Order: sequence, then C-alpha cells, then structure tokens
Amino acid sequence: MVLLSAAIINKSGKALVARQFMEMSRSRVEGLLAAFPKLINAEEQHTFVETESVRYVYQPLESLYMVLITTKNSNILEDLETLRLFAKVTPEYCRTMTESEVSRSAFDLIFAFDEVVALGFRESVNLQQIRTFIAMDSHDENVARMVKKNKEKETLEISKRKAKELQMQRKEQTR
Repeated sequence: MVLLSAAIINKSGKALVARQFMEMSRSRVEGLLAAFPKLINAEEQHTFVETESVRYVYQPLESLYMVLITTKNSNILEDLETLRLFAKVTPEYCRTMTESEVSRSAFDLIFAFDEVVALGFRESVNLQQIRTFIAMDSHDENVARMVKKNKEKETLEISKRKAKELQMQRKEQTR
C-alpha cells in the first residue's frame, strides 16, 4: 500500500489537518481534497472512491471526513485497515469532532499520523503503542528529573542550615 496523504476535511473539502507521506505539491493535495466531496454520493455506503489517478478511502467523523489518498494499485483491505486505525487515533487527541477542536489538536494529530505511516507505508502498530510513542516517556529523562529535584532539596536544606548557623552567630555576637 502506498499512502500519499491522510487528511481530516470538512464537508466542503477544506483541509483542517493534512499530512503527506510522499512528495506532493501543496496545490495538488488541496486540489485532490477539494475534489473529494464532489465524488462521494450520500446514498451509497461505500467507503472509497476511485478517480483516474488516485483512490480516496474515507470515513465520516461526525461533521468531518477522515480521508486517505492512496495510489490505485494499493491493497484496498490494507487501506481500510489503515483508515480504521486513523479513525481510532483521531478521537484520542480531539475531544469533539469539530473544526476548531481538530485545528487546535493539529500537531498532536500529525505526530500520531506519523506513527501510523512512514514513507507511505503503514507501520505495524496499534493504538496503545501510538499512545506510548506520542507520550515520549523516557526512563532516563525521569531519572534525571529525580536527581535534579533531589539536588534542589539538598541545596535548600543546606541553605536553611547555613541561615540558622548565621542567625545563631549573630545572636552570640549581640550578647
């Protein structure tokens, strides 16, 4: 499967978030996404549409669409599986499926999209792994934070002891 682009668009075809996985010009991506709403038929229950050059695999997300643009020779079953993963990932970072919420969460969505697809090919990951990767929790970083916090506490205790010693010295000098 070669995935060209993944996007969340509104009903009129305006891209709210789009990530290209292959080299494509911005105008081509915008043109493909703008053409998408004209290609779908509301009465049909298909989740894909083909043109002469690409295949659109899509899923409605409330008032928006999750759209994958693939090559025509890609495996439709893999495309649909990838679409399901994208559709699961999106609500993880958007509380509601509104234009403003998707735009607000754009960077988190793009990072998650990058974990799902690399160089146009789907990675073998699940939702839990994507959560872990996006959290970027590092054991070494946590240890370094704990060491720094302990040093700060130590320094604070030493400064308190010094302050008490100085206070005691001043009292003795005034006597």
